[in-house]
Amino acid sequence: MTQPEVRISSRAIDRIASGHPWIYRSDVKSESAAEPGAVVRVLDRKGRFWGQALWSTQSQIALRMLTREERPFDRAFLTERIAQAAAYRPLVAEGAQAYRLVASEGDLLPSLIVDRYGDCLALQTLSQGMERMKADVVAILTERFGPRAVVERNDVAVRALEGLPEQKGVLAGEPSPEVVIEENGVKFHVDILAGQKTGEFLDQRENRSVTRCYARGRLLDCFCYTGGFALTLAPQCESVVAVDSSSEALEAARRNGELNGLDNIEWRQANCFDVLKAADHDGLRFDTVVLDPPAFARHKSSHESALRAYKELNLRALKILTPGGFLITCSCSFHVSESDLLAVIAEAALDAHRTVVVVDRRTQSRDHPILLTMPETHYLKCLILRAL
Repeated sequence: MTQPEVRISSRAIDRIASGHPWIYRSDVKSESAAEPGAVVRVLDRKGRFWGQALWSTQSQIALRMLTREERPFDRAFLTERIAQAAAYRPLVAEGAQAYRLVASEGDLLPSLIVDRYGDCLALQTLSQGMERMKADVVAILTERFGPRAVVERNDVAVRALEGLPEQKGVLAGEPSPEVVIEENGVKFHVDILAGQKTGEFLDQRENRSVTRCYARGRLLDCFCYTGGFALTLAPQCESVVAVDSSSEALEAARRNGELNGLDNIEWRQANCFDVLKAADHDGLRFDTVVLDPPAFARHKSSHESALRAYKELNLRALKILTPGGFLITCSCSFHVSESDLLAVIAEAALDAHRTVVVVDRRTQSRDHPILLTMPETHYLKCLILRAL
């Protein structure tokens, strides 16, 4: 069967040459009736070959580049790419029981995410093309890793952009997998079918470990979710107040606290902005504050409002830090750069009349690779600051 072809503009060719793997629909000049999710040959207007890509009939990202090679992108090629991703993980996640096994474009497998939780795997297929390959992906994962279960967590809104339904469930293995994993010496019960993302925020694993060097005294952990930072830092602290607006997340956090025998944590359901404001009003002081909010800028249009929110959070946090106290502050908004975040925190420091020193500038764990020519893969910023 003849492989379908898609011809693209000179602007799209420049984009491929620059190393960015996405081609937008406005740069598609012709297509040969490619089916949704097909692997297509990408050509310029003169018919010259530029690579192969996943084709979408719905998304504004019409093409996701797979390879510049002419060889067929078949199951053998897919197996090879997954094997390459897996071979890299022992270098960056040695000893970890939970980590990202396949990180989409960062592993040259666009729109495919596979996370490992102990002996279970969770995957997301976020485009028509990877959805079409899902059965092969599950078979390859099962053959190569022999997991107890393979779960899909395709209950994410971004699939609507591809015309795909939200869905989740067990694709192979045990019907109701429950997982307890250990991270940085701390045990976590992970609900793979119901937790955020694919069950946990694996991208903060290394940051949670590093911040142990600085945590001390009284700790306030805002947006604590199921207790990642709170539980990791609690042994270094006298007391911990961990805040989240989700009762479900806090119930999971309490279970995790009991699992680790930690009794110096107060789990509090509240709005974190309100808690910070009230702490300042009441004259409460903390030696360590963690801010790990959800993305405030999911779209470019939210950039300015997100900056205001980040400034407000950090201003409140700086006001309640003791002299010499540490602020661990994060942003997972791709549309807010590290320089943006540093700038608004500098403004917040001036407004709070605090002198702030940058101790460390960090990003996502190394099992979430940053593709140098694709800024979108660098989304997490984690700053460790000291307020004098």
